Amino acid sequence: RDNPKADWFVWADAKSDGTPPNNWLSVFGGTSWQWDTNRRQYYLHNFLAEQPDLNLHNPEVQDALLDSVRFWLDRGVDGFRLDTTNFYFHDSELRSNPPAEFIEESKLIEPYHYQNHLYDKNRPETVGFLQRLRSLLDRYPGSATVGEIGYGPRSLELMALYTSGNDKLHMAYTFDFLSAEFSAEFFRTRVQRFEEAAKDGWPCWAFSNHDVVRHVSRWHGHAPDQARLAKVMASLLLSLRGSVCLYQGEELGLTEAELAFEDLVDPYGIRLWPKSKGRDGARTPMVWERDDIYGGFTTGSQGRPWLPVQVDHLPKAVDVQSDNRGSVLAHYRRFLDLRRSHPALVKGSIEFLHAPADIIAFRRRWEGEEILCAFNLGASLATWDLPAGGAVEPVHGADFSGRVEGTRIVLDGMGAFLGRMK
Repeated sequence: RDNPKADWFVWADAKSDGTPPNNWLSVFGGTSWQWDTNRRQYYLHNFLAEQPDLNLHNPEVQDALLDSVRFWLDRGVDGFRLDTTNFYFHDSELRSNPPAEFIEESKLIEPYHYQNHLYDKNRPETVGFLQRLRSLLDRYPGSATVGEIGYGPRSLELMALYTSGNDKLHMAYTFDFLSAEFSAEFFRTRVQRFEEAAKDGWPCWAFSNHDVVRHVSRWHGHAPDQARLAKVMASLLLSLRGSVCLYQGEELGLTEAELAFEDLVDPYGIRLWPKSKGRDGARTPMVWERDDIYGGFTTGSQGRPWLPVQVDHLPKAVDVQSDNRGSVLAHYRRFLDLRRSHPALVKGSIEFLHAPADIIAFRRRWEGEEILCAFNLGASLATWDLPAGGAVEPVHGADFSGRVEGTRIVLDGMGAFLGRMK
């Protein structure tokens, strides 16, 4: 308790009855306090007990972290991805969290969601540390940060706060689009909430990542044709204002892998089994070669990979899709080329337009270029009237099924249209 780094982690005395100092819970289950026999105190871990939380209330800890960042910047790294940015600080008074007012049905298997996490995350001190971090990165032109905002009701507002003012994170992403929610209204309102909260902030959007079920599987009930679903959602994602994170295998249209209990390595999934297998279903190897047992991810001489390759992923391997112009991979490649060739899709403002229930429509504008984007997230054909006085020329270069008929845009189910406004 008296060494020079005695308070570099978050230590607290037990209550008089030996129990933890408050009711805070770990994301991965159980109390977020672990007893240490040497100090006869508890230490805080928001995640696994093997991941003790640093005490960022201590300026020396912040200095040490920034020294480490500086070390890597000097070696030429381009930037940093910051895990669970809104967990960096805790309430210095260690007040207990109140109960949650509402719990989603899918979250009832995890006690963590039974609390309103007022005191163990989302603390105001985070802003000051992010400003110190940004000040350091600004000395290294071209470097960047992307922050992850952990799940919660304030995630979009925090993303706006942490990226506003050009003095904190360069960009951030949330878990808002990593859920099973699927509708034009849902996507539109989430983006609008961010735009309203952060006039100068910069978002980073994602539909899949290493922590959630792959989006083709999450949303397959809305579109039985998985390839069509993968293409229209790629088109939507790559048309939004902000940067984009594409998760490995997403560009192949990979589905969630089904694993046996003995294959699991994720502690979170092992604990929640059989109600949930955790995150390993999205973490299986990328498949490069159809005719290789390990998908070309590794070789037999190197042994079995960390997780098994899903057999039904092999027909979607890169070597199968690369020469198929109608494949999901080809669509991603063409749309990325299209995005790069139209500055309005990269840098432009975004303005949402009134449209029928299943259609999400918006304008992207930048320095005289205006791109009209429309996506039908319903299963049936839908039409949308062009804005008054508008004339549009279709943008070519990707697999869009939408078309112009007079003053209307006609969209097949799970169809998209991009056009340059005249």
